Amino acid sequence: MHAKDILSDGYSRIREEVHAAVEGLTADDLNARPGPGANSITWLIWHLSRVQDDHIADAAGLDQIWLTQDWEKRFALGLPRDDTGYGHSPAKVAKVRVDSPDLLTGYYDAVHERTLGVLRELTAKDLERVVDERWDPPVSLGTRLVSVLSDDLQHVGQAAYVRGLVQAS
Repeated sequence: MHAKDILSDGYSRIREEVHAAVEGLTADDLNARPGPGANSITWLIWHLSRVQDDHIADAAGLDQIWLTQDWEKRFALGLPRDDTGYGHSPAKVAKVRVDSPDLLTGYYDAVHERTLGVLRELTAKDLERVVDERWDPPVSLGTRLVSVLSDDLQHVGQAAYVRGLVQAS
């Protein structure tokens, strides 16, 4: 099995879990926050989608789907166009709301398809290419892809946990 196949499998697991985390929930469930400083399912899924979109687009030299497919306008969050949720205050978390799970899964699915397309084209040599020199040591594409995979899996796990809290109340 090639590294790109392992990565594709990992990213496909994120997609499965994104859908499981939001399926059948109402807008109230999706937007509920278990505490004043806590993240909602909506924010967690939006954020993991934004991070994947931002990082994969940057590493591949592509424009973000958030902007090219008008997801920014569909969500209409009133946040800066390039906002990914990194460092959001509770007030900004509260701005990330949806009316149905379809908006979240639609955006995530579009990002996921782009990610799989990028992964299909990878060679072993590509994984060694430095994509971010702001770190010591500089970050390779392979490291960035694993980092996004890890971050997204953590956030979708958090969304599943919040789902359990929301459904228990």
